[in-house]
Amino acid sequence: MFKNFSIWDALRVGGPVMYFLICCSVVSIAIIAERILFYSLRSKTSRVNFMRLIRKELEENDIKKAQTTCHKTLTPFSEVVAAGLNASHGDEKEIADAMERQIIIEVNILERRTAIVGTIGSTAVYIGLLGTVWGIIEAFRDIAQMGSGGINVVIHGIAAALVCTAAGLFVAIPAVAAYNYFVKRVNGFVMDMELCASEVAGLLKGHKKTRVKNEKTA
Repeated sequence: MFKNFSIWDALRVGGPVMYFLICCSVVSIAIIAERILFYSLRSKTSRVNFMRLIRKELEENDIKKAQTTCHKTLTPFSEVVAAGLNASHGDEKEIADAMERQIIIEVNILERRTAIVGTIGSTAVYIGLLGTVWGIIEAFRDIAQMGSGGINVVIHGIAAALVCTAAGLFVAIPAVAAYNYFVKRVNGFVMDMELCASEVAGLLKGHKKTRVKNEKTA
């Protein structure tokens, strides 16, 4: 029955819905690839190793060197640490506020375009069902126009229309999986940023106490 059924036949049966699903698939794949590369480039540096180096530089009272280390490191938590170091001249609240603001900025960057993938994943199945209903209506209309056909024609029309549902699932499944992966990665980055912010706040507090003590001694 479906020996000569091609992708072009599926596009004809699905109509605009199939074309829309193809566009959604292309957009979803492009964003998934871009985000995976983005996260990979920003997770090459270990938080533990980075903070060990920052701690050493602050213990040596070399904030400028610590800032240089932050600028050389391509990670979200290095930007948070840099924001804290840049505000080190202020009090504890100013330092904490500066790092909190930077965390919000970094989270927005990390979540960029992920909502599109989530939306595609949650709606593609319903769009496919819409195409299936559309295809079934077209099949019955063709039968009505021909005035004959029988059960084989009906089955062929319905089965062909179900291609839209299959296409919707094909688009939705990887999009949902990718979106869940993005959420997990972003949560991991947020945890690293918050841990770094907490540690830097403590280090700068100790650094100020040491500086004040040295000034009094001098």
